[in-house]
Amino acid sequence: MALLRALRERAVPSTDADGRRISAALAALHRRGRRSGAARLRRLRTYLVLAVQAGLAAALAWVISHELVGAAEPVFAPIIAVAVVATSIDRRLRRSLELMVGVTIGIGVGDLLIAATGTGPWQIGVIVALAIMVAIVLRGSSSLITQAGGTAVLIASLTPMTQDLEVPRFVNAGIGGAVGLTVALLLLPLNPLRLVRRRVTPLFEQLTRQLAVTTRALRNRDAEQAQDALHTLSGDRELRQLREALQAAREVVTYSPLRWSRRGTLAQYEEGAEHLEQAFRDSRGLVRRIASMIRDEEPVPDELPGAVERFGAAVRMLHRELSGGREADRTRAETLRAVAEAGRATRARLGFHGTAAVAQLRTMSYDLLRATGLDRSDARTLIRRTFVTEHAG
Repeated sequence: MALLRALRERAVPSTDADGRRISAALAALHRRGRRSGAARLRRLRTYLVLAVQAGLAAALAWVISHELVGAAEPVFAPIIAVAVVATSIDRRLRRSLELMVGVTIGIGVGDLLIAATGTGPWQIGVIVALAIMVAIVLRGSSSLITQAGGTAVLIASLTPMTQDLEVPRFVNAGIGGAVGLTVALLLLPLNPLRLVRRRVTPLFEQLTRQLAVTTRALRNRDAEQAQDALHTLSGDRELRQLREALQAAREVVTYSPLRWSRRGTLAQYEEGAEHLEQAFRDSRGLVRRIASMIRDEEPVPDELPGAVERFGAAVRMLHRELSGGREADRTRAETLRAVAEAGRATRARLGFHGTAAVAQLRTMSYDLLRATGLDRSDARTLIRRTFVTEHAG
């Protein structure tokens, strides 16, 4: 940031236009830096609990395996415990079972072949290949196959040639898996709502920010600005992370008694997420139409940028009301105001792309109303009455 300030102070533009462009470019770079720092901080906060869970699970697994079960070197117990906690927050129970099966395959194949052939480079290769083949035959996922191969390597290269080790190894693996799940779901479960909110916030922020840019592009008749908004409006990574967070949160509220009270609020997020995702994807079509109507110099009635601006306000309001656990009445009202503005825009002479943009905005408004919890019939009725009344008015 000090570099940006220095550049601003030292820049000597040749013209006022150059100065404005340089200042705008530096300001944009500064905003991107702040957003990147905020994203890293959100990521740290999201995964901090996972780090604590992993540390606690490793310590407990070692103590139980070493002190209670009597394993001399309980290496597998803390390894499996950490893997169960830290592999992924998405579908942790299923992944944990896959992990256990993969480890079991690796241990079984490794012990059997080591007992028959001993250890060495070619034995490691054969053991790993056979363990992976067994995992593939069992139609295992990539996670299961990886665990089978990795465990086979450990068995073949790091363990001594001692007979009858398979029982403590299996026991250690079982202890590690059980401890990992206990810590993750019972002792220190993730806060499901906090996890979902941190994932959904970047999605809301990106959509509202680019809708604001699109509004300015409409008012300024700036096709390049609208095209920039279209290129920025991706969201694929954010949408994927939101889906993963919802799946992880559902698992937590299903299996963790400490989080059962969050089921109702999580259900609201789950209900709205599908329609919010659709509205986000449709927004690209809206911005594309707007860029085309500006580029083709079609008429832009004042009501159209107003409608886009109100829709952005409705998206922002939905984020606030979902985060606060409130009924989304204000979101619905703001969405219908956007529909009314779009209806008034149709009184003016719209071109091909302008008409398509209004239709796209209606579709997005329907999705947003559905995201607030309205059923299909109510959402369609409200939009039809609001739009037709204004259009006929």
